[in-house]
Amino acid sequence: MNAPPIKHIVIVGGGTAGWMAAAALAKVLGRDYAIRLVESEEIGTVGVGEATMTHLKLFNNLLGIDEIDFIRKTQSTFKLGIQFRGWARPGDAYIHGFGAIGHDLGLLPFHQYWLKARQQGWAQDIGAYSLNTAAAVQNKFMAPATDVPPNSPLASIAYAYHFDAALYARYLRDYAERHGVRRTEGKIAQVLLRPDDGFVEAVALESGERIEGELFIDCSGFRGLLIEQALHTGYVEFTQWLPCDRAVAVASENAGPPMPYTRATARPAGWQWRIPLQHRTGNGYVYSSAHVSDDEAVATLLKNLDGRALGEPRPLRFVTGMRKRCWNRNVVALGLASGFMEPLESTSIHLVQTGIARLLQLFPRKDFAPVLSERFNAQTAFEVERVRDFLILHYHATERADTAFWTQCRTMSIPDSLADNIRLFRDSGRFFRNAEEIFAQLSWVQVMLGQRIVPQGYHPMVDQVPDADLRRFVTGVGQVIANCVEAMPTQAAFIERYCAAPPIPVPA
Repeated sequence: MNAPPIKHIVIVGGGTAGWMAAAALAKVLGRDYAIRLVESEEIGTVGVGEATMTHLKLFNNLLGIDEIDFIRKTQSTFKLGIQFRGWARPGDAYIHGFGAIGHDLGLLPFHQYWLKARQQGWAQDIGAYSLNTAAAVQNKFMAPATDVPPNSPLASIAYAYHFDAALYARYLRDYAERHGVRRTEGKIAQVLLRPDDGFVEAVALESGERIEGELFIDCSGFRGLLIEQALHTGYVEFTQWLPCDRAVAVASENAGPPMPYTRATARPAGWQWRIPLQHRTGNGYVYSSAHVSDDEAVATLLKNLDGRALGEPRPLRFVTGMRKRCWNRNVVALGLASGFMEPLESTSIHLVQTGIARLLQLFPRKDFAPVLSERFNAQTAFEVERVRDFLILHYHATERADTAFWTQCRTMSIPDSLADNIRLFRDSGRFFRNAEEIFAQLSWVQVMLGQRIVPQGYHPMVDQVPDADLRRFVTGVGQVIANCVEAMPTQAAFIERYCAAPPIPVPA
């Protein structure tokens, strides 16, 4: 016989993770479930500007959010990819663009034909065959067109967003409260465990109020109030491969029209992000404290801003890794409470999103059958480890030897799973996606090529295409991409016409 259903859910912590969970659970579960979120305005959140992956559109669509309304109220801009500056060598630059590179021919992906054309010496850079990359470098953007043939690159433009994380949390809070979520303001003074099985029974606030629940979702940030401080779950570190352990962040004035991509610039002891929004730009320097002092990191960040800083830089400390179990007893950790992967490929919000989806797929009853949490934890670990490998690739595949930090990254040992992928790609440009890992072949191909991992050959089936046909095919793809980019408006013009946000006063 089935155990009774869960009816009372308590979310500890707001911010992006907490309100994403509240909004999704309220939408999917409906008002038959009592959902309560506890947060304190005295406890700040981390974000100063947030870059996302394309999957966030699916989350917003699930909620039925109007895209134009969302963009205006979160000061969003559009994101076609991520530009990496100086990662393989000082002066290098490449873009990891979303969406397709060319199109497949027969059983092989476009880049295999490009590899032969490159060996013959007449192919353009791989980015010339990606609509997103070619458009990004010219600051062009448009939403997918409905008045073009279905096979046109303009019909399926892949994009994500840059937005103000605090405004997005506010937006989702309004949505969640309209759908029945009850918010409680207050700090948690104590977490109460059931004496018989160690499950969380309730949280006690400083005000004296006791809030009971059956399922608790920990979105309390780095401290992991429930998952770690109360349940002592443990943590698996990735610091032997991802040596950055601190960041300093600051917003700045916009300097010119916002670009439709995130920028990640290599620095002597880490890297700097730049996230352009409609009303300001988010900036930060992620660095290794073993290689640079906090004061030097702040100075480096402020020296390399494109516009005037809006406030004092905010320091952050972190340890890359994940909880040994993100679902422990009746607590599920999301966001920073579950672990930290630095924002190099904008995976933070996506991992929250997939965690919520996984919880809904494995939603428990009151008996909390162990098989559900075991599967949740196994899938989460697989997903995070694959993200880990992708991030390590950026650091390790470098020719830089100009600082101790980059020398350490270049010479460090790496996980066998990543080493196998690099060997396979270096042989003949091949990559095989492992199950449902986040990053597909197109992402790995662009980053490996951008980091100067050059395949020695290409798939032998490419030689079945005569050289004249190969030239016609590759050149034709490049011309189509160039024509499409020419037809696109600038991002600034597109936003001004369709989704400009009201101005926010800039502090003096």
